[in-house]
Amino acid sequence: MRLRNITGSEELIKASRYFIEEPSDCLGKWQGFFANTNPVHIEIGMGKGQFITEMARNNPAVNFIGIERYPSVLYRAVTKLDLVNPPLENLAIICLDVRDISTIFAASEVERIYTNFPDPWHKKRHTRRRITSQGFLSLYENILIDGGMLEMKTDDEQLFRYSMAEMALSGWHITYESHDLHRDETLSVGNVMSEYEEKFKSRGQRIMKISVRCPQAR
Repeated sequence: MRLRNITGSEELIKASRYFIEEPSDCLGKWQGFFANTNPVHIEIGMGKGQFITEMARNNPAVNFIGIERYPSVLYRAVTKLDLVNPPLENLAIICLDVRDISTIFAASEVERIYTNFPDPWHKKRHTRRRITSQGFLSLYENILIDGGMLEMKTDDEQLFRYSMAEMALSGWHITYESHDLHRDETLSVGNVMSEYEEKFKSRGQRIMKISVRCPQAR
């Protein structure tokens, strides 16, 4: 959810060690930015940052990049991230509309994409805005390595079914799916939750997850 603008938030975001103001300068050079050859994983719609922070902390051999469209939301993430001690050297954050993702990642530069509880855009006229629509899937395919993965979690069954249908039509291969993640004895092990997921779980809401692989080798 987009939050109201906060005075001074843009300055605080820019001052953060994690924020990249000109991410297009890193196009095709992300491993150079992190000064290693580790794989790159990104989260689309990182929100307040709990998920990607924990992922970066738990997986030091992976470079993580969080993408958030709204500065007002990114501000909340920055205030938390800047308190992390020791700092996470394998994490960066970007303010970007996902439709522009090809301006910051080159072909085959990303190994895995996460999207947690995206806006379902229920109205029919907004179908193309769903970030699992075929248009967005094409963008992801362009930046993922051969065999790259996309993972999505949602509490919205309509979006889940729609996403599975779009992925199938686009030739993506399902590696696993769960219609009730927290009761799945296999997939729930080591599950990292976002703020939204914690809230939904506390309410007893069912969480769905799907993981798919890129259509074919380039």
